[in-house]
Amino acid sequence: MPAPSTENFFERVYEVARRIPCGRVTSYGAIAKVLGAARSARMVGWAMNACHGREDIPAHRVVNRVGLLSGKHHFPGTNLMQQLLENEGVEVEDNKIVYFQKHFWDPASGCEL
Repeated sequence: MPAPSTENFFERVYEVARRIPCGRVTSYGAIAKVLGAARSARMVGWAMNACHGREDIPAHRVVNRVGLLSGKHHFPGTNLMQQLLENEGVEVEDNKIVYFQKHFWDPASGCEL
């Protein structure tokens, strides 16, 4: 069976990202895991980087496994990712989600694919 195309994988990532509730965050690895590609967190990151400019995908809600805003450099301006999260009630300090576990949304428990 051939590997899925990157485009198809990216669209599946975007389907999960669209389901992240306002005021919550998830990780690249959690998205990869729910898609059955647990070792593909980096590819999820590439998908998030490729979706900037698409307002239908809340890329700002996807962070690394410890809550760092590792994708913030892909947003226009210096603090846009942080500002978007703070507008949703997510506190960020030193580029990291405060109370990460409180804000973490597990796609495996809230995502019908």
